[in-house]
Amino acid sequence: MRSLPRCVPRIVLGLLLFRAAQAAEPFPQAVLDQARVIRERALSDDVGYDLLRSLTTEVGPRSAGSPGDARAVAWALAHLRALGFKNVHAESVKVSHWIRGEARAEITAPWPQPLLPVALGGSVATPAGGIEAEVVPMTTLAELAAAPAGTVKGKIVFFTQRMQRTHDGSGYGTAVAVRGGAALESSRLGALAVVIRSIGTDDNRLAHTGAMRIADSVRTIPALALSNPDADLLENQLASGQSVRLRMLNTSVWGDSAQSANVIAEVPGAARASEVVLLGAHLDSWDLGTGAHDDGAGVATITAAARLIGEARPAPARTVRVVLYANEEHGGQGSRGYVRRHGAEIPRHVMAMESDLGAFPVLGVASRVPLDLLPVARTMASLLAPAGARFLGNEAGGGSDVGPLGELGVPLLDVHTDAAPYFDLHHTANDTFDKIDPELLRQNVSAFATLAYLAAQYPGDFGRAVKPKPAR
Repeated sequence: MRSLPRCVPRIVLGLLLFRAAQAAEPFPQAVLDQARVIRERALSDDVGYDLLRSLTTEVGPRSAGSPGDARAVAWALAHLRALGFKNVHAESVKVSHWIRGEARAEITAPWPQPLLPVALGGSVATPAGGIEAEVVPMTTLAELAAAPAGTVKGKIVFFTQRMQRTHDGSGYGTAVAVRGGAALESSRLGALAVVIRSIGTDDNRLAHTGAMRIADSVRTIPALALSNPDADLLENQLASGQSVRLRMLNTSVWGDSAQSANVIAEVPGAARASEVVLLGAHLDSWDLGTGAHDDGAGVATITAAARLIGEARPAPARTVRVVLYANEEHGGQGSRGYVRRHGAEIPRHVMAMESDLGAFPVLGVASRVPLDLLPVARTMASLLAPAGARFLGNEAGGGSDVGPLGELGVPLLDVHTDAAPYFDLHHTANDTFDKIDPELLRQNVSAFATLAYLAAQYPGDFGRAVKPKPAR
């Protein structure tokens, strides 16, 4: 092998010193000053609040494939153009279309009482006359799997596990497995139907919906969610030791696949226009409320943030792209469609961020960047310190829609907000505009605008994201 020139070690050393200098002072002072201007301007800007009022008032519920979904796409195109974004367009996505119908349930024995259920997304209908059967309680999917053969055959399985209220959302991650797998796993064992305690933390008599898993090889059975008060009532009757019977009726049905769209808009970059900083949120919502926090707040946050960046001087070096994804809630076709359509340019996506945890207090920022760029991520996060935000490490996940970009190596930034109040409203009829605090929405806009502007202006290369740690 030919020997390397003696100058090579000096070149390598020079590159290392250059990267170290970038890490020590990653941004020109003018960029930091402008980022602070954006941060403060966002705290007095109500474009996001006005957008969210418009979305929830003029469009409302927008479940995938519904008329509300089509109205939401048209709404987004019109408002993004009116706000002055460039390259505003819709990218067609075929989405699944589930229709809720009507759900009813009542305890028939030992002490008859009505309940107020909602169907889980993907549930099938009961027979026209409904189902009545004995209730078998289970806490977790693991308990179900360990139950003796025949325990749930011909019965209605009631999953009692209560979601824990946490600020970081970890309680949801633990509890949501029941919502996803209850019907599928109970059907494998011969159950007629399932009801679950809602995956939510409130004490309102409003149940939380959400998607359940289905499989072609397993018969889909009806699945309903109960509010915490109704689940408590059912548990109290079971605690008597007497046989408890439940009657349930559901009319949900799958419609034909429908056309929806990802909606795209851009603030064009200057010197590095081919490189993309992506801001994502999902345009669809569940059908019970008006999707104010989930994810109207995300739509409003990233749109208002990108608009502020478009007004900044100096203008962003990189292109800031807003992506309003289709059907995050019940299929994820928008996220997958974006990756397929934009696969060739994903190596030029230098950073991705997602807003999908409502508009609540900003607690911190997490990154997923090459380890030698952690000082850059820390510097970016430090500009949010006046709001009390902290740097939370290098294990950002990106969320449902931009997470797949992270798996392909795109660096990520997560803005962590207080998840505790979010899961009081999540997927319920209570997720409405009156629950939005305009000051907290402005705080979210400020965080996203500041971080995205810095990402667009960073003079170096963000490289490719570090691989996440494997799940244990």
